[in-house]
Amino acid sequence: MLHAGSDVRVEVNIVGSQDTTGLMTSQELEMMAATSISPIVDGAYQSGCHTASVWDKKAQENIPKLMKFMNDFGLITARDPKGVYHAMTDVIHKVLNDITVDDWAIIIGGDSHTRMSKGVAFGADSGTVALALATGEASMPIPESVKVTFTGKMQDHIDFRDVVHSTQAQMLSKFGGENVFQGRVIEVHIGTLAADQAFTFTDWTAEMKAKASICISQDDTLIESLEIAKSRIQIMIDKGMDNEKQVLQGLIDRADNRIAEIKSGEKPALAPDPNAKYFAELEVDLSLIDEPMIADPDVNNDDVSKRYTHDTIRDLTFYDGQKHVDLGFVGSCMVHKGDLKIVSQMLKNLESEQGTVQFKAPLVVAAPTYNIIDELKEEGDWDVLQKYSGFEFNDLLPKQKARTEYENMMYLERPGCNLCMGNQEKAAKGDTVLATSTRLFQGRVVADSERKKGESLLASTPVVVLAAILGRTPTIEEYKSAVVGIKLTKFAPPTDEMTAGSPPDLVSF
Repeated sequence: MLHAGSDVRVEVNIVGSQDTTGLMTSQELEMMAATSISPIVDGAYQSGCHTASVWDKKAQENIPKLMKFMNDFGLITARDPKGVYHAMTDVIHKVLNDITVDDWAIIIGGDSHTRMSKGVAFGADSGTVALALATGEASMPIPESVKVTFTGKMQDHIDFRDVVHSTQAQMLSKFGGENVFQGRVIEVHIGTLAADQAFTFTDWTAEMKAKASICISQDDTLIESLEIAKSRIQIMIDKGMDNEKQVLQGLIDRADNRIAEIKSGEKPALAPDPNAKYFAELEVDLSLIDEPMIADPDVNNDDVSKRYTHDTIRDLTFYDGQKHVDLGFVGSCMVHKGDLKIVSQMLKNLESEQGTVQFKAPLVVAAPTYNIIDELKEEGDWDVLQKYSGFEFNDLLPKQKARTEYENMMYLERPGCNLCMGNQEKAAKGDTVLATSTRLFQGRVVADSERKKGESLLASTPVVVLAAILGRTPTIEEYKSAVVGIKLTKFAPPTDEMTAGSPPDLVSF
């Protein structure tokens, strides 16, 4: 039995290396004289998402070398050193979420948003990633936990992203402004939400300043999530991404085994012990959320310490339809296929009502994965997005220079981090950006100009799309009208408490 405060060395199941820190990881592996991945590791992935936006000289020089080293080491790589399969610049967190096929898994990734909705995941530095790859193990202290459950019913015009933001607001309100999530593990009970949608919450726990998160699912929901994971992994296999050791096929086999365990009752979905102890507990009341919720960097707060914190959560009415928006961004690891379908549905509805769609601010759209684009093409939504776009990425002719100016139109960018990362492209200096992304830090998505501070406000997809069309934040009346008939991401709390039966689990947080 492990308790909070214990130090533990754990076996690692899934490891992710991202492309901006991957070169350091490869150098550290060379210094350890490590030549191949540990047999303990079920699967590992080297991403290309942080350098997806611009294929410039720096990327052309460094990324192929990184991909070859990691491929030879035993990782599944986004780019094929042999050039057989198409480069896949999918966001690393989405891929890791897909290749995690066990709710008991331990995941280590070279990015703070390594926050899977299956298993427990920890973001790590390049050295820790190297050790996990070489030894299959990682050392860590066991943090305290905060339990998050939900009650009430979501209103029709509310998106799950608003629930995520409201969770932070309700937590700060309950605990007198103290962030009880900070440095702890958030155990979130989203039992009825599949992994793609649940990831929107677990991903945001990095902005909640939590050390990690654990998503507690119901048996049938977990099976659904594992079936989705299997289908995504099979697509990777069909593209030719598996290696000689058939790592990807091995993950599908593990998923099948886990599904069989759940169906037979031999090993149900991971759940806390009935007598589990927590640092704090929070019950989020969904019925209190009657407006979209926006995370505001509050750049002009007189208290400098309260700027860029992710803790200032405001409802849409606060802006009274008057907040000017220079650019909208729908993308990053926070969105899923449903968000791209929302963009498509909103554009069709607005054209039906108004006869045409005109953007008063640029709208940058970047699907997090190629799989999502393929599925949108099959379902007809990509055709709609193409119709309204003024730019669409071309893998045969990738951009070699970062865009510095944007026109009032929609841009369909290559899958990857895009503006959320801010290492290749940014909004124009001093812009006010409304985005679905994760970060609102100073200079991340947008830098300051001499005339004003740049600011990146974070909101749900329908708010961002409507703001780009209007060139400002919408009023609550405009928003409600725009989302009528739109299938937003919904969530209904589990009706039964999710705890494990006897005997107690071996690990207790």
